Amino acid sequence: MFSKHIRISLEITHVLDLSLPIVALESTVITHGLPIPQNMDLARDMEAKVRKQGATPATVALLDGRIRIGINDEELERLANAKDPVKVSRRDFAKAIVKKLDGGTTVAGTMLVAQQVGIKVFATGGIGGVHREGHMDISTDLQALADTPMIVVCAGAKSILDLPATLEYLETMAVPVVGYGTDEFPAFFSRKSGSNVSVRLNSPEEIVAFAKAHWDLGLKSAVLVTNPIPEKHSLDDGFINPIITQASQDAQNRGIHGQALTPFLLARINELSGGRSLKSNLVLLHNNATLAAKIAKVMTQAKGRKIA
Repeated sequence: MFSKHIRISLEITHVLDLSLPIVALESTVITHGLPIPQNMDLARDMEAKVRKQGATPATVALLDGRIRIGINDEELERLANAKDPVKVSRRDFAKAIVKKLDGGTTVAGTMLVAQQVGIKVFATGGIGGVHREGHMDISTDLQALADTPMIVVCAGAKSILDLPATLEYLETMAVPVVGYGTDEFPAFFSRKSGSNVSVRLNSPEEIVAFAKAHWDLGLKSAVLVTNPIPEKHSLDDGFINPIITQASQDAQNRGIHGQALTPFLLARINELSGGRSLKSNLVLLHNNATLAAKIAKVMTQAKGRKIA
């Protein structure tokens, strides 16, 4: 039984009823991550990437305080053009519902909603984590990964974060960090971070088998699949790291923190990089949607092997 505040589209209802391949997609990238019209183009493109692989996209968002799973094109345009949309993580749902707000769901927010209806695969860009600007500024995404059994496909943690501290937190919370075809934890805009993943897996079939083994032991944490950005779109450390450092300093100088920090940093990095970071961001999001759809399809085809 799921919350009365959730409204599921007819397409998603049909797919869930038939246990067909399905991939959850977040919506803060639409409301807070990208400017217009790139946000609408990205949302449509990500859904198209999922469909191309034989799965159904389930974009999660809030409109008028109602949680939506599956939004049509008219609703997407409304969300993309919403005035002062809220960023909805776990703690923010009640506020958005009571005040009848429009909003985009974060990684943690999307995972909460997807879990309630039985969606087991989720694609995003990069997870949140421990911020460089202050180690008490920790994204709720990490707690969601610790207690939500779901396969989450990302390009690592956003490189604006303290990546070693983020990985330490994930280890403490028993979240396996899978490198898809890599031994090294990707750093969002870049393929390498200097830190290792906990296990390397090379196919969607291996990932599904790994997740089954993990959950069969009674563990409730997510399986975090890190999918490196394609080589030709990876930004060199010597180029992007000084830009990230400058953006972080700018945020501290302006006193920006909390939920406003990540959108500010991403926008500032895009400005300082001359738009190169945005292009890389779009590529990695498409790449993750494709892999997540392949995993969802394999999971559905794994007849007789229940994925908890």
